[in-house]
Amino acid sequence: MRAAAPPRSALARTALSFAAGLLAFTALAAPASAQDQPLVAVTAIVEHPALDAVRDGVRDSLKAAGFEDGKTIRFVYQSAQGNPATAAQIARKFVGENPAVIVAIATPSAQAAAAATKEIPIVFSAVTDPVGAQLIESLGKPNGNVTGVSDFSPLSDQLDLVKEITPNAKTIGVLYNPGEANSVSTLEALKGMAADRGYKIVEATAANSAGVQQAARSLVGKVDVIYVPTDNTIVSALESAVKVADENQIPLYTADTDSVARGALAAIGFNYYDVGKETGGYVVRILNGEKPSRMPATVAKGTNLVVNTAAAQKMGVTIPPAVLSKASKVIN
Repeated sequence: MRAAAPPRSALARTALSFAAGLLAFTALAAPASAQDQPLVAVTAIVEHPALDAVRDGVRDSLKAAGFEDGKTIRFVYQSAQGNPATAAQIARKFVGENPAVIVAIATPSAQAAAAATKEIPIVFSAVTDPVGAQLIESLGKPNGNVTGVSDFSPLSDQLDLVKEITPNAKTIGVLYNPGEANSVSTLEALKGMAADRGYKIVEATAANSAGVQQAARSLVGKVDVIYVPTDNTIVSALESAVKVADENQIPLYTADTDSVARGALAAIGFNYYDVGKETGGYVVRILNGEKPSRMPATVAKGTNLVVNTAAAQKMGVTIPPAVLSKASKVIN
């Protein structure tokens, strides 16, 4: 005997129920759309090899922890092209997009981000003096929405390097932009240490990259060596300072090791890709739910010695074998 057919209304209800269930399952199974993924917004004051290495280190650190751009997070990057006003515009734009974290590379970008929001977590990187820049109250207790990684230079090691390679030097010319708080802090610390070692400091300032060569020329005849701190204005136009050093055979040292491949004589300092990876660790912790106010800031770990023998020849310097033997990298 054939079973009686269900009423047409019952069939319709069954079909609707099945369709609703299928839609619910599909919604659960589908990956979150790009707009639903946490946004990691990265900004730097300018592009040059050291800051670019920080950005790449952050991105790779996130990927290693499972936070990959386009899959589990959105990772966006914008450079202010050396303009503090542009840095402020980028910071305000990022805040409007409500990111999970803002990563601010270098002091001007970090200050712009901190001025734009007191709520959204900010992780700074490559900032020399975050307390002096009023980003945090102290390294141990940031007490706000900001924390991160400082790159305060190992000045004592750098002065020792100057002494070892150029033992007859008495006067050090320092190229910097007085508008960069990180450089001002470095210079003040350097003055004290240099005086203790018998060095005289001569300052030469450039307010923008176009003025770097002129500032370098102002040191010719006045100094025995030139030192470039982690100053983004000078580093972004480093080749023009190197040209002056080459033409006048003045040894030029830098604080960041990435500048040695661009013609500087030598540097002992941080590997900025590693600094970026340290910074990325902070971002991962915030994405996993930690609060910046409870995450002590830190100073970057580890230093490398990089020397450039080709630059040494142009600058009239012979790098001692003892220095070459302990270099992490020798550029010929």
